[in-house]
Amino acid sequence: MVQRRIPKVRDLAPLMKFKKPTLDARKRRLQEAYTIYDLRAIAKRRTPTAAFDYTDGSADQELSITRARQAFEDVEFHPSILRDVSSVSTGWDVLGAPVALPFGIAPTGFTRMMQTEGEVAGAGAAAAAGIPFSLSTMGTSSIEDVARAGAGGRNWFQLYMWKDRDRSMALVDRAAEAGFDTLLVTVDVPVAGARLRDSRNGMTIPPTLTPKTVLNAIPRPEWWINFLTTEPLAFASLDRWSGTVAQLLDTMFDPTVTFDDLAWIKDQWPGKLVVKGVQNVDDAKRLAGMGVDAVLLSNHGGRQLDRAPIPFHLLPEVVREVGMDTEVHVDTGIMSGSDIVASIAMGARFTLVGRAYLYGLMAGGREGVDRTIEILRAQVVRTMKLLGVNSLEELNPSHVTQLERLGPRPVSTR
Repeated sequence: MVQRRIPKVRDLAPLMKFKKPTLDARKRRLQEAYTIYDLRAIAKRRTPTAAFDYTDGSADQELSITRARQAFEDVEFHPSILRDVSSVSTGWDVLGAPVALPFGIAPTGFTRMMQTEGEVAGAGAAAAAGIPFSLSTMGTSSIEDVARAGAGGRNWFQLYMWKDRDRSMALVDRAAEAGFDTLLVTVDVPVAGARLRDSRNGMTIPPTLTPKTVLNAIPRPEWWINFLTTEPLAFASLDRWSGTVAQLLDTMFDPTVTFDDLAWIKDQWPGKLVVKGVQNVDDAKRLAGMGVDAVLLSNHGGRQLDRAPIPFHLLPEVVREVGMDTEVHVDTGIMSGSDIVASIAMGARFTLVGRAYLYGLMAGGREGVDRTIEILRAQVVRTMKLLGVNSLEELNPSHVTQLERLGPRPVSTR
């Protein structure tokens, strides 16, 4: 029989460790977030539905983003054992300059609507972490304010080519004068995608107040207090807009843009040029032939063409065709450091995260963005160590198998 006794306090003390209470509510909730999905759950609780859904949603049935995330979840890693991984290096050169981590912050629109600190929080966090921050044409902080917030870091500017060419290039000139070193030209938005969540939520700039939105706001007073007591939304590219996001995109964006226009932009820009939104090998080869510095494989986070190609699946073939001469970057669907490591192993030079950054921002402002970067950094380091590699240069396709749930159906020869 088991012999029992009454425990003594001195025996229990070493076995019990009480957690110190954290009085700061923001710090407390961020400490309890261990993954990007945890940050997403916090963001959803704290942000009105229309603003959260603008970030979280994508186009039509949202198949593109679902498939992109599934592609990363279907990765099989192949670790090596008995390697000294007491320390690893997570940085290397991207576009001719060093980065501390193999990911940066992607350009996102209407960011201060998600959380009042907006792009300033993102740029400051990125500079502190030694990674690039990208400001969108549809960003809600000025080019100059972002440059100040990200002083000492690398700031990139994302351009949509408008119907008004002079206005577009005025933005490019401002970015160059403010010290932005890279221009990302987005080429997958000839028209706006069908973002049904935004339509159903009546997503407008500023928000449309209805009985439903007012009720939705009651348990989220901090968001509304911040929104109503800080500076009105000011865009990097325009002052005000009253209408839906889709109407704004259709008013501004030019469906006539061609490769010739891109060549013209390249001639105007003094820094590095990345083309964002590449979705097939032939276009990647043509861009490489034009001398762009990088192609960014992206389907716009699933927010444009639904059922678009999965960027991560495109990666090996594009790297094989153009990777010797042109850097290949990738985004869409990245929700963990393991996704980033898999991308680097398959040949990507760099990755960009958009939603992951916004979930952190909505969860806790600047501190939430810092937490996003911290989570991803820790996951990158842990994955590299478990794979048995000490540096990004050691990662290669032998470390990864891309398992596929969806494959092309054989074409009938009849």
